[in-house]
Amino acid sequence: MDKSVLVFHSFEEAERADEAYYASLTPQERVDLLLDLVASYRESMGEAAAGFERVCRVVELERC
Repeated sequence: MDKSVLVFHSFEEAERADEAYYASLTPQERVDLLLDLVASYRESMGEAAAGFERVCRVVELERC
């Protein structure tokens, strides 16, 4: 990851730079960024990063 510091003269200028940065990412880079954020959140909450638990339930419907 390339770390850099940028200085902006206004909040609007910083917002435009953020929007331009995220717009320049490929879809795969966006997904990778999201997965990194989810993993960081789960670790901070003390949850295992094993993945999502699969849940399945069969419910019988009544016939009218």
